Amino acid sequence: MSQELDVTRAVRQSPIRPRGWARWRFLTLAGAVFVALAGLRVVTGQDMLTDAGTVRTTIAFAVPIGLAALGGLWAERSGIINIGLEGMMILGTWFGAYFAWSFDNPWIGLLAGVVGGMLGGLVHAVATVTFAVDHIVSGVAINILALGAMRYMSILLYSDVPGAGAAQSPTTPDFPRVSLPGVEGLLQPLADRNLFLVSDLAHLVIGLTDSMSALTLIAILLIPVSYLVLWRTAFGLRLRSSGENPDAAVSLGVRVLGYKYLAVVVSGGLAGMGGVFLALEASDIYQEGQTGGRGYIGLAAMIFGNWRPGGLAMGAGLFGYTDALQVRGGGEAIHALLLLLAVVLLAVALWQVRGDRKGVAIAAALSAAVLLAWYFTTDSLPRELSTYSPHIATLLVLSLAAQRLRAPAGIGRQWRAGR
Repeated sequence: MSQELDVTRAVRQSPIRPRGWARWRFLTLAGAVFVALAGLRVVTGQDMLTDAGTVRTTIAFAVPIGLAALGGLWAERSGIINIGLEGMMILGTWFGAYFAWSFDNPWIGLLAGVVGGMLGGLVHAVATVTFAVDHIVSGVAINILALGAMRYMSILLYSDVPGAGAAQSPTTPDFPRVSLPGVEGLLQPLADRNLFLVSDLAHLVIGLTDSMSALTLIAILLIPVSYLVLWRTAFGLRLRSSGENPDAAVSLGVRVLGYKYLAVVVSGGLAGMGGVFLALEASDIYQEGQTGGRGYIGLAAMIFGNWRPGGLAMGAGLFGYTDALQVRGGGEAIHALLLLLAVVLLAVALWQVRGDRKGVAIAAALSAAVLLAWYFTTDSLPRELSTYSPHIATLLVLSLAAQRLRAPAGIGRQWRAGR
């Protein structure tokens, strides 16, 4: 008996993309979004969509979320789910504020807040890596314990301090601010002329170069640094392999347990830095409940970014931008985004028609029609709805991007060496 093999059928291969393709795609997408916002500003007359004040406020709201997302990236690339980011941020807010106030030095507060977050990360690493506790259970326990422990410490240390108490600290010192001299004076005339794209770019540059705190600059630089460490070094390759296939990594001599420990501790330190930003930069005191769920939002931003630094920066920026608009412009500014979202949905509908996905195309077209009718029949969004616009925007983007996401293969696995 003989068998015939059909070797004539071509093997379908994934397209080979040039080096740096993902980076150019990210820059193209960011540029397209900015051009769309500039056009929306001209059409709607809402100058607040792209002005320098909105840029500064966006950064202020996006930084703590971005730091939490970056912490989640480090942990989950090693295979450990870090739901405890919220608790680690709480540790960062309290330790950062207490030590900054005690020594009258924000840099000592920053160091203390990072160390506090790292301690939370170490507890999570011991539970999940050494004792193989379920990652979700450990993270939730850290969130609950951090909130209670910091309230106890506040009662213990602030009871006799004027202006402080169980729910807040005394006033803390500020970080120094940096600016590029001459930029605002040079570009402000262009910004004031309301020219399409030219004035918008001027506002963007002014917002990014004028009166930025040193902590904000450090936080922004941590995004490319994390990319270089995790994707351009042998250390990063070993760490990511620990999250993809720890058994294969061990067979190649990688010390998987050590990399998981280090990744989760770094994750806690980054979340703690986000807490320091909330206590010392976004505010000037520690307050109970100050994190406001930003650890969970950071996880959402990380998932939206497909576990990549550039993607999570866009996710944090999306939340920060919508939050900045509703704070500075209220319902009128958010109302203008309805028109942009409707246009995007129409483009999605046309794209799905080309792909012969009529059901998705019809749903997108109907949604766009509803948004257009809403936009042209109203002048503003209700305050109750505009307040939650950042959360709604995050959920919408996550639902649209869910089909293209790929988590590390070994994420959440209760792994032990030799088992």
